[in-house]
Amino acid sequence: MKQPAIFLDRDGTLIEEVNFLSSVEDLRLFSNSRDAITELRNAGFLIVVVTNQSGIARGHFDESAMHAIHDEIQNQLDGAIDAFYFCPHLPNAGCKCRKPSTGMIDAAACDFDIDLKNSWMMGDKAIDVQTGFNANLRTALVLTGYGEIQQSMLDRPADIKAQNVGLAVNAICRAAEHRR
Repeated sequence: MKQPAIFLDRDGTLIEEVNFLSSVEDLRLFSNSRDAITELRNAGFLIVVVTNQSGIARGHFDESAMHAIHDEIQNQLDGAIDAFYFCPHLPNAGCKCRKPSTGMIDAAACDFDIDLKNSWMMGDKAIDVQTGFNANLRTALVLTGYGEIQQSMLDRPADIKAQNVGLAVNAICRAAEHRR
């Protein structure tokens, strides 16, 4: 049976924004991330992180440092993330995986039995919301990270705009209940 997913941006959405986060020591989950992820799990969503990580191509850190950060996120969230997908390429590389392209979502849809019609993309940047639009997902913009300044860059508004991941998840879960 297909399961809806929440595709989450990482930096500025789930964790505090750190320019080119390269070390576990600099990782900080937002205070409401744990409860938000628990609420999504309880509502039956798969939780998939999709993140652009051009710091790899720029030489700021390597893939092993990024994987160590993902392992620590999993540790702090008791393994609640179903999968992490990342794009290591530069913004102008022309790849199909870098948001706002849908390559990471497409890969997750191949790896999991995802109900895309009832899935969401959440992030703090216009490219996150645009990724959701491009994949025909419902969208949520959080005002943490870059969200406050990025909201004016959207061609059309996200389905949900919320102060943080916790409030966005509350609204998504209410919307999911109405669809049942």
